[in-house]
Amino acid sequence: MENRNNITEFILLGLSQKKEIEVLCFLLFFLCYIAILIGNLLVMISIICSQLINHPMYFFLSFLSLADLCYTSTVTPKLIIDLLSEKKVISYNGCMTQLFTMHFFGGIEVFILTGMAYDRYVAICKPLHYTLIMSRWKCDAILAASCIGGFLHSFGQFLLAIVLPYCGPNEIDHFFCDVYPLLKLACKDTSRIGLLVVANSGLMGLVTFVVLLVSYAVILYTIRSYSAENRHKALSTCSSHITVVVLFFAPLLFIYIRPATTLPEDKVFALFYTVFAPMLNPLIYTLRNMEMKNAIRKFWCHVMGSKDIN
Repeated sequence: MENRNNITEFILLGLSQKKEIEVLCFLLFFLCYIAILIGNLLVMISIICSQLINHPMYFFLSFLSLADLCYTSTVTPKLIIDLLSEKKVISYNGCMTQLFTMHFFGGIEVFILTGMAYDRYVAICKPLHYTLIMSRWKCDAILAASCIGGFLHSFGQFLLAIVLPYCGPNEIDHFFCDVYPLLKLACKDTSRIGLLVVANSGLMGLVTFVVLLVSYAVILYTIRSYSAENRHKALSTCSSHITVVVLFFAPLLFIYIRPATTLPEDKVFALFYTVFAPMLNPLIYTLRNMEMKNAIRKFWCHVMGSKDIN
């Protein structure tokens, strides 16, 4: 405990040390964050204000957008501010808080994506029992389990980081606080803790990803006997979800499934699941989804109609 008190703040090295690149990155990620806010809020409000909220797939999608908003907001605003700051500093308590909240909302997103895959499996493989199986009680239970799972995952990461003694240096070679960069700063052997981190984040991500792949393999096997029209309809409802899963899980697994080391490429891969995935998810789920397009159109018509009345 005495050693740990030697460090009261950490310095984030960020994405680059060149001012010109930092200014360009500031403009890029500022626009990305605006797009994340607008896109995810639009999806959430459009679903909540329409009958789509009564459909399990869109019920989960609204909470996925909320998780995306909370998840990226733990990292992106700080990243944007630091890109224009001479000294990128985060307090010890702020660092641990960021680590906990990021893994909490990230864990919720992982489990919600799993719940959405289960919903598609039931809809395609057990269509006659879909309404009975995917009741509102079942949807609420899946959402509650996602929150509990995210908390347990995050609390495990938080404990692994907070028990470590930090006695200098205090420079984190990243743009946010995460366990792997912190392990490099600990003044003790972290090999065992590194294995626990891999078991917590890496194994959880890998098992979830395998479950998702198996569920879609079963779906593909089931629809092989469908007519071409029904097969196309079934695949169109799953393609958006598969795209989101790959976009989120591929960089995540690259970082967390290997032994506890940091690589220069980690920053780039981390941008995919902290910034780009939350920004692209609303587009992926709306561009090929007529129901979402109609819900957004009705929402905007309602808003514009209200303005005209006023």
